[in-house]
Order: sequence, then C-alpha cells, then structure tokens
Amino acid sequence: MTSDSSPRLAEALGAGAVVLDGGLSNQLESAGHDLADALWSARLLVERPEAISTAHLAYFRAGASVATTASYQATFEGFANRGIGRGQAARLLTDSVRLARDAARRARDEGITRPLWVAASAGPYGAMLADGSEYRGRYGLSVAELARFHRPRLEVLAGAAPDVLALETVPDADEAAALLRAVRGLGVPVWLSYSVDGERTRAGQPLAEAFALAADADEVIAVGVNCCAPEDVDRAVGIAARVTGKPVVAYPNSGESWDAAARAWDGRATFAAERVSAWRDAGARLIGGCCRVGPRTIASIARTLEAG
Repeated sequence: MTSDSSPRLAEALGAGAVVLDGGLSNQLESAGHDLADALWSARLLVERPEAISTAHLAYFRAGASVATTASYQATFEGFANRGIGRGQAARLLTDSVRLARDAARRARDEGITRPLWVAASAGPYGAMLADGSEYRGRYGLSVAELARFHRPRLEVLAGAAPDVLALETVPDADEAAALLRAVRGLGVPVWLSYSVDGERTRAGQPLAEAFALAADADEVIAVGVNCCAPEDVDRAVGIAARVTGKPVVAYPNSGESWDAAARAWDGRATFAAERVSAWRDAGARLIGGCCRVGPRTIASIARTLEAG
C-alpha cells in the first residue's frame, strides 16, 4: 500500500532521485520536546503522538517525499523496560506508520501533489541498548540471535503496510546479514543502510564486503549509508553502486560529531546541499539527511536535485 496512490517507491527510483526527510529527533527537539530518554523519539509515540505527525509534515512541506517513522528505537524490549506490554508495544509500532501516513494526508490537504511514501524505521540492536553500541556493533550475539531479536518488530511494522522498511544505521555486516534474514517473506521492500567510518562499517568490515550481502537480496531496493559524515558518503555511494548494481540510499548527519560523555553535539556542520549532485551522479537515488539535518537543508537538497 502506498501513500495516497503514489507509485511504488522502487519504480520511482528508476526515474530519478527521491528526497528523503531529515532527522526526526532534531525536528522534535526544535519544537521543544525533550528526548533525553532511552526510548529517544519513540517516547513521543506514547506521550505526544501528534507531535510526530507534525514533524513529518514539516519535512513534506520542505520538499521531502519520504517520511521515516519514529520506530528507530522502538522495540518490544525497550518498551518492556517502561512497563509497556507486547500488545501495547505492537500498537505503538503500528502507530508510527499511521502517524507518517497522517502527515502525508495533511500534506495532500495543503496542496502537495508529488508522490509521498512512508519508510518504517528499524534501528540496530544497539539502539535498543541505548549505550552507544549502535556505533560499534560486535554485540557478542550470533547472526541467528540477532535475526530472532529483529523479526517480531519487523513483522509488526510490515503489517502496518509501509512502502518500505528502512533497515538503518547498521554498524556491522553480521547484523546486516541478520536483518536480511529477518525480512524474508514479509512482502515489503527494504533499504539497507550502514553507519560507516571512511570505507568501513563501524565494526571495521570493508564496505565492499558489507554491501555485497545485499546484492542478491530480492527484498532490497536500495543499499547505502546513513548517520555518518557527509565526507563518508562521497566515497561510499560509488562502492555501493558498483558492488550491488542497486540504487543507493544516502542520508548523512550534518557533519557535527556526537560527544557521548557530554551528551552534546560538537564541531560544525559540513553538509552542503551542493554535494548531493555528485551523489546522484554516482548512483544515489534516495537522498536526504540524518541527525542534525533539518527542513531547511532538506529544502535545499530538493531544489538542487530538481534543478539537476
């Protein structure tokens, strides 16, 4: 099921680049919401769901065609730590897709006519731990154990009928293998996106080897990188396109770095919209931003790609 009778996302990628949204968390924080919590933006699925829909709408207004749901850090285990049972947790996961659909309908009511899609976010195992291990990988779990962790949440998200499952910020090729195993038979296309450092995953594997896992996976409509420095995207797009022959997804951070000890961002933003033309020319077809990338930058990306 696609948003408001939009064409399938995989088909749209054959026609040109599609603009993704930016960081959901920074948009929520800019609206005054406190996300200093182990559930991060998923906390608002419980407390302020309408704020999530409004944040999605801001990105549609800016020119994005894909809204990525607030389910990145939403897991049965994480909710259980808050005393939320599996039934309610499943409803909250489903709500994350519904809220993005609601934002698409509101955008239509405002006169936005371009195709709009919903990507259901599934973050790595480390996101549930909320201890920074999502940027390291190597959790000490087997591929089979990781697949068993991911499968129930992915089943619920797939049941909510998003246009695509976003397997994102994956730090480790082993976890990517687990996720690709976990999505088999769900009937929803996916994109697979690694968090990287240079030309390696955060766990240290060469990107060519990591991307190759998705080359023959029929479910995967795009493969690439996110939640990394913009400079890392410059190198990764060409590798992903060459190794897999698939469209590439690219949505880096602003260029600032996260200081885990101080729990604050440091440095300066280096993400300029002008970079995206080179990414598109190298094979990127889903282009947007991650942490600290807001509607203003997404609007610049949309203008740049449209002009191209």
